[in-house]
Amino acid sequence: MKSSHSENSLQVVSGTKRVLYLVFAGLTFVLGFLGALLPVLPATPFLLLTSFFLVRSSPRLNARLRRSRVFGPILTDWEDHGGVRRHVKIQAVIVVVASVAATIVLTEFLFWQDVVIGILAGIGVFVIVKLPEAEVGNRSDEC
Repeated sequence: MKSSHSENSLQVVSGTKRVLYLVFAGLTFVLGFLGALLPVLPATPFLLLTSFFLVRSSPRLNARLRRSRVFGPILTDWEDHGGVRRHVKIQAVIVVVASVAATIVLTEFLFWQDVVIGILAGIGVFVIVKLPEAEVGNRSDEC
């Protein structure tokens, strides 16, 4: 597939800037990974930032990230098709709602803490729903 931006056409930074970009890529990757596990932290924006920093500091690592089974399809859809597939958005909303519901029911947080968790989850769901949908030519469920 052809990427919306060619990794070869971007200037790869060097020196101190490269080190900073790699550090930022590492930090945003960790946040993206945590976002994949925690319902109140979004994964996709952090993965997009990771790719932004990697494509400019280590195109080889960015290519490896795009090939990963977990994060690759999200990045590829975003970069090649301009959005996130509908079924991914639906799955993300279901995970957020189920996780937050389980947290509220199974923990003994104070009421105000439950409200804060609900508000943060609501913001997360809003962000997920507002993400553009990937316009892929093939409507089959291959992912």
